[in-house]
Amino acid sequence: MNTLFVAGHSRLPTGIAANHISDSLTLTLEVDRKYGVIVDVSCTLATDHGKDYIKSVLKGHSLKEGYEEPLNQLKDSYLGKAGNAIAAALKDSYKQYRSHKNSGLKKHA
Repeated sequence: MNTLFVAGHSRLPTGIAANHISDSLTLTLEVDRKYGVIVDVSCTLATDHGKDYIKSVLKGHSLKEGYEEPLNQLKDSYLGKAGNAIAAALKDSYKQYRSHKNSGLKKHA
């Protein structure tokens, strides 16, 4: 398989629609192994529109270049109460991705 499945998690703020489903947010990224490009995205926001919007912002970014650019785009364009939770889940996803990449480097050393 040429992709990785990376999941990040964070706590949702109280009082939003997604909170009725769960108190945490999960952001999943399908990432190209070679180039680190995000090829697909899913998250546990309550509305399909919100999920689709997050996908449109994150898809196409390369995690090899870090998470700052997509994070800044999210902070600039997503104005919902779950914004901080999405940002935290993206940071957690990136941490999982880097951990995997670093463990692969150690195996080949």
